[in-house]
Amino acid sequence: MNSRHFSLLALVLTPALYAQQPPTTTNSKPEVLPEIVIEGKADDLLGKTDAASKGHASQADFLARPLLRRGEIVEAIPGMIATQHAGGGKANQYFLRGFNLDHGTDFAMSLEGMPLNMRTHAHGQGYTDLNPLIPELVESLDYAKGTYTAANGDLSTAGSADFLMWDLLPQNLVKTEFGQFNYYRALVAGTQRLPSDLERGVQQGLTYALEYNYYDGPWTQPEEYSRWNGLLRWFKTDDDSKLSVTFMGYRGSWTSTDQIPSALVNAGTLGRYDSLDPTAGGESERYSLNIAFEHRDDDVATRANLFGIYYLLDIYSNFTYQLNPGLPTGDQFQQAEQRWVLGGNVSRTWEKRELMGIESDLTFGLQTRSDLIGGIGLWQTQQRHRHAMIRQDDIMESSAGLYGEAVTRWAPWFRTVIGLRGDLYYFDPVKSTVAGLDAETAGIVSPKFSAIFGPWKKNELYLNFGTGFHSNDARGVTAGVNSADALVRTMGGEIGLRTQAIRDMTTTLALFWLQSDSELVYAGDSGTNKPGDGSERYGIEIANYWRPKTWFTADAELALTHARFMTAPAGANHIPNSIPIMFSGGFNLGAQGNAPGWFAGSRLRMFANSPLEATDTYRGRDSVQVNATAGRRWKNWEVALDCMNLLNRNDNDISYYYQSQAPGRPAANDTHVHAVEPRMFRMRVTYRF
Repeated sequence: MNSRHFSLLALVLTPALYAQQPPTTTNSKPEVLPEIVIEGKADDLLGKTDAASKGHASQADFLARPLLRRGEIVEAIPGMIATQHAGGGKANQYFLRGFNLDHGTDFAMSLEGMPLNMRTHAHGQGYTDLNPLIPELVESLDYAKGTYTAANGDLSTAGSADFLMWDLLPQNLVKTEFGQFNYYRALVAGTQRLPSDLERGVQQGLTYALEYNYYDGPWTQPEEYSRWNGLLRWFKTDDDSKLSVTFMGYRGSWTSTDQIPSALVNAGTLGRYDSLDPTAGGESERYSLNIAFEHRDDDVATRANLFGIYYLLDIYSNFTYQLNPGLPTGDQFQQAEQRWVLGGNVSRTWEKRELMGIESDLTFGLQTRSDLIGGIGLWQTQQRHRHAMIRQDDIMESSAGLYGEAVTRWAPWFRTVIGLRGDLYYFDPVKSTVAGLDAETAGIVSPKFSAIFGPWKKNELYLNFGTGFHSNDARGVTAGVNSADALVRTMGGEIGLRTQAIRDMTTTLALFWLQSDSELVYAGDSGTNKPGDGSERYGIEIANYWRPKTWFTADAELALTHARFMTAPAGANHIPNSIPIMFSGGFNLGAQGNAPGWFAGSRLRMFANSPLEATDTYRGRDSVQVNATAGRRWKNWEVALDCMNLLNRNDNDISYYYQSQAPGRPAANDTHVHAVEPRMFRMRVTYRF
């Protein structure tokens, strides 16, 4: 570790060197906190949810597994995989239910009501960067799949995830991590209690976190990924209400390790970790303020939040190298933007009301969002110097969504959920270097329906149906005669089963079907999405969570999917990068959660047989990765060793098939790959107080 990294780690850890002041209370007495047992995905959700594919993952579900990258938190969602095709601070590549979600298309993610997806993004519709998250500050995530949830709107066809954060951290902590390939991480986080009145149930505090992370990776051209994260969260709670104000900040810079032609790797011309453009890379920033409020008055619950986000991205990519004969400097291009995102959500639920004489819970909600995007553009570049502008725009995109939902209990063994959602969008090309753009408005109505039977002898059956949508990039929507559809309808159904009939085991089974009027297809030569043909998917998902002992837990998740374009001719209707087989499973031994003692665990993740182009002539290689961890936890200290890619397999994180031209070689169609990182070890030391 060089002196620069020592100084940065010292800066992060300095706050922990100062003793915390004892909590100040009014009329306080010693507080005895009850023991809380959180089992996450193994929870008994019978009678509490309306789909087999909905669930809740606790922090223990994703921190118990070694994480190579931050975005792998979402792999706590059954059937979801997060990989990377460029490394560094670029958003992950996500896969679920036969979708190549690219960097977030068709899967909506949020952080306590703040959107994480960026629509009309410089690098792809729905771009979702999870690097601004600090895993230790995430208490849990709620996830849903399909088009059956009224509260889910744009980009949620495959599903959604909402990350929830701690108000009061269970313990203050200082954590340091270090590993091979110049991996360093330092984190200090905690909660400072503020004057409270515990006898009246009132408490307030200030939760804080500061993190620094650096990583070069195994690449010939080091990633040089440097990341800062910070958080301040003030909260006040009582028996009926909670108010929080949260500020978050993130800044990252990196050198990209884009995919390379497999033919050159197989011939020995390129190494697996080489690059054809060592000047690709970028920087990104995100700063957000979220004000959230919850209140319960007997059987009426109100939830609301207001948010403001500032976001910046400046990224340089080169996927085709020197294919364009009119560009003797090469095919590198720059995509950049900065934006403000302003909006809010409010919902109100009336519980146990009578609807047609039947007990029902009624919910109404309103969601608004405006993206003020400045300087979103595309340029031809060489070594990060601009040579020509392709286009640049200033855009305002605004939306409002109104939804209602009724949960009706017709009998002790039967209930229904009926929802209706309406969305209205406005796309305004405020300023552009392209002529002939026109402002556009669009609206869509999305009905939802679920029927739940049971529980009977710890079994519950679900029938779900609903329609949804995804929006298209405003630059395509406002293009006049050749414009793309503003809002594309999607439709889905599901038959599901949840059972806890076997002692200590939770099992879910879902048979699903999804249809989209227009598939958003990733274009590797430009790093963006473009509207494609309509598509159809169906498949099966099975998940098992077994916790027979306090010192042993195991789980296994399998997803099988069939995905095709609907209007393409037979034999040329495969959806590129649609993964038909996914498996994830693992076990944990010894002390669970934060309990003291020895612990160990291992996890296997596999995906296979993805077509790389429509004829299915070229396919991606199977990818199998095993990660493992072992350590010891004391009252205040924890030491652990993580091993990534334990089997040291030479698999690929991602494969694409398209035409490119390496310098000094003719243009050719080829499979382009981004290699899985080799076996590596990381040590982490945590002090809790």
